[in-house]
Amino acid sequence: MIVRVHRAPERLDSGDEMDFTLWAGPMPLHWVARIENASPNGFTDRQVSGPFASWQHQHSFVRVSEAETDVVDEVQAQLKRHPFWRLAGALMWVGMPALFAYRGWRTRGLLQAG
Repeated sequence: MIVRVHRAPERLDSGDEMDFTLWAGPMPLHWVARIENASPNGFTDRQVSGPFASWQHQHSFVRVSEAETDVVDEVQAQLKRHPFWRLAGALMWVGMPALFAYRGWRTRGLLQAG
């Protein structure tokens, strides 16, 4: 899955919006998400427009030790009824574990680099 960010704040705060395109195979899917409940303990992104009927993604940061934090993702989503969008959402849903694995790898690398 390829992600192209069109607009995103440097630092997330409640009310901010992110605008990006995800490719599910050859299919580009435009997505706008609004940030809610931003705090040092996490934040929620909610789809404003995109391939799902609804999408809410809670990112929680759980301190494990002085040097370790777990990032816990909880996603609630509903597919759209239209056959095209239902297929698009299903393809994205199948690709999410790989996207989250990449994000975890990239986050670890950035944090280890300081």
